[in-house]
Amino acid sequence: MAETKSVVKFGTDGWRGVIADDFTYANVRVAVSAIANYVLAHEDAKAGVCIGWDTRFGSHSFARVTAQVLSEAGISVQLASGITPTPALSYAVRTRKAAGGVMITSSHNPAEWNGVKYKASYGGSGKPSIMSAIESYLEKPLAKAATAASIVEVDFMPEYVAAIAKFVDLDAVKASGFKFLLDVMYGAGRGVVADIFAQKEIPFTEIRNEVNPAFPGINPEPILPNIAETQVAVVGERCDAGLITDGDADRIGAVDEYGNVVDAHKILSLLAWWLLERKKWPGELTRAFNTTKMMDRIAAKYGRKLNEHGIGFKYVADLMLEKEILIGGEESGGIGISKHLPERDGMLNSLLIANVMADEGKTLGELVAALQEEFGEHEYGRVDMHISEELKQSAIARAKAGVEEFAGMKVLRVETMDGIKFFLDNPEAKTKKNAAETWLLLRASGTEPLLRVYCESCSKESVEKVLKAATDFVNKGKA
Repeated sequence: MAETKSVVKFGTDGWRGVIADDFTYANVRVAVSAIANYVLAHEDAKAGVCIGWDTRFGSHSFARVTAQVLSEAGISVQLASGITPTPALSYAVRTRKAAGGVMITSSHNPAEWNGVKYKASYGGSGKPSIMSAIESYLEKPLAKAATAASIVEVDFMPEYVAAIAKFVDLDAVKASGFKFLLDVMYGAGRGVVADIFAQKEIPFTEIRNEVNPAFPGINPEPILPNIAETQVAVVGERCDAGLITDGDADRIGAVDEYGNVVDAHKILSLLAWWLLERKKWPGELTRAFNTTKMMDRIAAKYGRKLNEHGIGFKYVADLMLEKEILIGGEESGGIGISKHLPERDGMLNSLLIANVMADEGKTLGELVAALQEEFGEHEYGRVDMHISEELKQSAIARAKAGVEEFAGMKVLRVETMDGIKFFLDNPEAKTKKNAAETWLLLRASGTEPLLRVYCESCSKESVEKVLKAATDFVNKGKA
């Protein structure tokens, strides 16, 4: 019988698959063997590798298999002794000067998924060059060492918690009197921010904090409809903000005191504004191609360069290693601050939002309103179209061939850094002060029959109108 090629493929941050379908012990060994070969060839393998694991089904077991593969290759392992968020694993890699890190998680994916993330020695997502190098070792044999290296269980949490608690002014948060709703979405962030708040006697309520690998009723991604329960809880508990972390706690979402969703674009913009206006820290800003252009306006006001890059946090990490970057982020809620780590960190960002509220003496809703008033109303929406590969390719081909208008709005220009982005001439913008540009982005997944449609505009109504026109455009390709 012919040997079948492994389904393992490293994407922007690692490899993910459906448990028991393609995410099996055998395929985990294939993925980790590639990582081991990379570490042996390109890193200081004697420094060893740190391994973390989250609340997903089988994560601890898959982490033990990961440790075994590395150990047998002669690479010593520090294995997390308990559930560990991805940013804590990244912090351990850097502070312990390890050769790299492996995180067993599928982040925000549905419950039936799990994955293998690789973290580089600097404590962040592997740069594109690193991920390509790891992938080049897939299917290549891994030599066994004469003697297996040690596997030691370690609690990575205390040093990480101390670092993020020190990064913010918790005394100011306590003095503000604000109350917070913490939603950890059954994920690895459970108890982290809660324990920090509890020790400082900062009022909070934590929800969905039990370990339940089924993630009942939701995908652990901090966007609607998964955070409908958060909206209700914030209002019901009379909180001044709801702070949400995803399955492995590297992404953030938020809800204001009225239960309104505060999207990742507003969170990124708010933190960037505060760091520039109040902290006055040096550095440039970054944002992904599908992320708000409010960041461009903030950068312009403070005379900072704005770097635009492809979609995926690895591009942010890459820039943070090349030059002085203050803050960088992406549409999905991944926000990194280089003074901490070249890494997304939903728990640190939750603490920072609380810090901003305390410093400004404003609820989250009031802060967002002030941001919109100064930099113009920016509204945003996204539609994930699960369609056939044929329809996906048809839509992209038709978009590339040239489109003159969407929703009656003339196409002004097109950009193609990562997907196809149309800038539209929106009549509504002429009636508003400092109106946001209207743009529409079509981006096809490279790994599944999925087309993502993104839009930013100067009103929610405008966003809905453009998204409807875009989905109609995609569906016109149906036979």
